[in-house]
Amino acid sequence: MSLKVSDYILQRLRAWEVEHVFAYAGDGINGLLAAWGRADNKPRFIQSRHEEMSAFEAVGYAKFSGRVGVCAATSGPGAIHLLNGLYDAKLDHVPVVAIVGQTNRSAMGGSYQQEVDLLSLYKDVAADFCEMVTVPEQLPNVIDRAMRTARAKRTVTAIIIPADVQELDYSPPTHTFKMVPSSLGMASYAPLPGATDLDRAAEVLNAGEKVAILIGQGARGARAEVEQLAELMGAGVAKALLGKDAFPDDLPYVTGAIGLLGTRPSYELMQECDTLLVIGSSFPYTQFLPELDQARAVQIDIDPFMVGLRYPFEVNLVGDARETLKALLPKLKRKKHGSWRKKIEKNTARWWKVMERRAAVDADPINPEYVVHALDALLPHDVILAADSGSAANWYARHLRIRGAMRGSLSGTLATMGPGVPYVIGAKFAHPDRPALALVGDGAMQMNGMAELITAAKYWSEWQDPRLIVAVLNNHDLNQVTWEMRAMSGAPQFLPSQALPDVPYADFARSIGLEGVRVETPEGVESAWHKALGADRPFVIDFRTDPAVPPIPPHATLDQIEAAATAVFQGDSDRADVVRQGVKAKIQEFLPGKSRRQERKD
Repeated sequence: MSLKVSDYILQRLRAWEVEHVFAYAGDGINGLLAAWGRADNKPRFIQSRHEEMSAFEAVGYAKFSGRVGVCAATSGPGAIHLLNGLYDAKLDHVPVVAIVGQTNRSAMGGSYQQEVDLLSLYKDVAADFCEMVTVPEQLPNVIDRAMRTARAKRTVTAIIIPADVQELDYSPPTHTFKMVPSSLGMASYAPLPGATDLDRAAEVLNAGEKVAILIGQGARGARAEVEQLAELMGAGVAKALLGKDAFPDDLPYVTGAIGLLGTRPSYELMQECDTLLVIGSSFPYTQFLPELDQARAVQIDIDPFMVGLRYPFEVNLVGDARETLKALLPKLKRKKHGSWRKKIEKNTARWWKVMERRAAVDADPINPEYVVHALDALLPHDVILAADSGSAANWYARHLRIRGAMRGSLSGTLATMGPGVPYVIGAKFAHPDRPALALVGDGAMQMNGMAELITAAKYWSEWQDPRLIVAVLNNHDLNQVTWEMRAMSGAPQFLPSQALPDVPYADFARSIGLEGVRVETPEGVESAWHKALGADRPFVIDFRTDPAVPPIPPHATLDQIEAAATAVFQGDSDRADVVRQGVKAKIQEFLPGKSRRQERKD
């Protein structure tokens, strides 16, 4: 039997050591599906419930494996469905290759069924490399460049393959004019900044007295160097959300997340520093960084196109975080751990006590902060965490402390709803021997999480560690948007858009062969976590949480609390509880241990 183009595509993916392709079937990729049958399903076709979930699973796989994620879909609607997950990958700098079908070449331009101009559609999300294969000789070059570009630039690439091309006999490029042979593999490399730039950066850092470090996901491979740097500089370390798992939270000078979902000590660290070093982060919210004329600043980033953003940096170092820090550290002078470092550690210790008190605030029926805070001490040392967008991300950011080999992520830049469950499913194919846990709101669970439980049910028995836990914060409300309406617009809750129906999530899980439990009282929270963490299969916990517990930002003022209260009194259906919970949560900030000067600033 002759080798078809579709056969060669799978063969080349195997040569690139691709082990999984997250996909959904359709006639636009019938040739590929047939080739999968002939190839004994290698690389393995992982069937989701929806193409968007295939893309999210590829993103989760790539985020937690460090490898290129691959997804595939049919022409027209299938290719369109991939886009949200692909944009999530692009904006979070995650390497993903999309393989999509197209109508036959003879039908192109004829307004044929499911014909979409995919080159135009994908030219933004896959701007670095998007090509349509029209003759067999374009392969293997197109596949090689898609894989290499995705990995090198940490971005999305796309290969479009018309259905009839998939069925052609494969013929390789020849040694002739206008043929483009290709080769496999990509060498590892770690770029370094020039010596002059390193000297300039060292001068800035050595001159500072109050050094703050902000790290992102680009610092993940430089944990030891960042720790050495922080000790040398007497600095505090704050983390962008995508860098939450880049550095442990159990070090006393680690202030935690920064930004709207961040911590008060991270906010204070930025407000009071005189020197800022940003490593591997393009954290976008300038208002949470120091005043523009406050701090001398240095940035380290591997991407020359991402330096110089967000802040008036005095020195931009383009290079791999680990290797750049190795070259920089010998040039730095040790600083005494004086009042600056002591204040950082004191503020951080106090913050965790505030979190503990906020989690203990009574709510009706359950305080969502308590749900997540109770999980913190129970987390396995090698757990993989994902949080969905919404108020669940607040509690993930503030109550879960990364330590040991733990990993965690969310949709950082796109902040799309729905990736929580597919992220951890993708993670399980990257690490079938590790437990995975997703924190999701009921909005995201209803949007697509429930359907994707079916994917977990299809594959879980193959995982060495079968634990995949989905914790649903079920408050019958699209809670993050509700609070944004209150705090930013002074508008009351609009029930037609915000109210969600109650769904028996745990019952649904049990109906498809998984396990689950519904928890309606605080007394049941810890035992539910223990059951889930000890389960022999995926487990759904339906926590009935209180929507009136406010996700107060770290810089919250009484004016903002008043704005929320005003909205409530204008007709919010939940008004009494919202005011009560808002005051009780805010009051934790004013308990003994906070200075009068800080109180006045609030």
